Amino acid sequence: MNTPDLHIPGARRRFLTQAGSALLGTAGALWLAGCSKEGAPTAASSAPAAPAAPPASAQPQLTIAIIGDGRTGVFASLRAGEGGRKLEEEIGAEVVWQPGFTASLPVMEGIKAGGVDFSFATATAVVNAVAAGVPIVPLAAYALPADEVDVLVAANSPIRSAADLKGRKIAHQNGTTGTYSLVKYLEGAGLRLSDVEAVSLSGADAYTAFAQGSIDAWIHWQPASALALAKLGDKARTLPAVKTYDWAFYVARTGFAEQHPQVAAKLVRLIRETQQYIVAHPDDTVASWAAQGGFEAGSTEQKVYRQLIVDQRLSDSGATALRPIDEAAAASTQDLADNFHALGVLPNRTDVRSFLLDPKFDAYRKQVAAELGA
Repeated sequence: MNTPDLHIPGARRRFLTQAGSALLGTAGALWLAGCSKEGAPTAASSAPAAPAAPPASAQPQLTIAIIGDGRTGVFASLRAGEGGRKLEEEIGAEVVWQPGFTASLPVMEGIKAGGVDFSFATATAVVNAVAAGVPIVPLAAYALPADEVDVLVAANSPIRSAADLKGRKIAHQNGTTGTYSLVKYLEGAGLRLSDVEAVSLSGADAYTAFAQGSIDAWIHWQPASALALAKLGDKARTLPAVKTYDWAFYVARTGFAEQHPQVAAKLVRLIRETQQYIVAHPDDTVASWAAQGGFEAGSTEQKVYRQLIVDQRLSDSGATALRPIDEAAAASTQDLADNFHALGVLPNRTDVRSFLLDPKFDAYRKQVAAELGA
């Protein structure tokens, strides 16, 4: 492979310091040339225009936000009907796929504008949505895979543990899962973020800096980390015991959820079942994603994706355990919000726990629980 043209994963995790702002560039697009993680981000950095309303006599119309172009990931498999799914028939709604979002935080803008009815959302996006008063109903959540993030160091680096990072230059993308994981990793060695030289770089810039040796370490998530390691080969390695701590969510626009709660609940179930199919059928899945243009068939990228599916290290992987919002999801997201506020990433403290557990959402929780058999 040639030196990859890395670009920022669009599926997840872009963050700006003002609640409700558009993110920098994701919960997610693929990094290497010819590949995409939930599709390469488009030039759009704000919410696409709302689709036209359907005729009154038609089925409900459900607009689902897509991060990037949706050529890989659970929505790609759901749209392709993998596992024999007939999405629109099963949920009883006409589905409009709305691609082109650069991350889940701009999707919150789309929800606020009324142009999006349903979406994946990172914990960061949920925190910002709560702070900005975006009308969302949190439907279900899952813990991100514990090993989704990696800290990369040069193969010949003396850095062997979190303690060795003290005073070192470490690249992360500010306000993302990488930042949160880095904070927690350093805490295990009695260090704070201020004890290292943390530099915020986009994925593309971080890869270049790391490959050139101008930073000592780089923390990032999948598939970017695995793809970078595949390119760098024996020039890089990962540090042990690095973990992911935050959660991912599926949310609906309040107006849609109020009018069509059963549609939203059924879609949550189909997402979980489709992700279970993905895990059980990695070969069929990567073949489908390649056919949709996610990457070149037979490429190194396809092999990397397959292994990440098998190892359940992609951000969507945890959706096999998708469940109604509970105390674990709420408490973890509150901890993330508090950490980001302490770091100055979030301007104000946000009581996201109370929002996520608000009794006004009990009816939705019960409906989702009934669909999931929870």
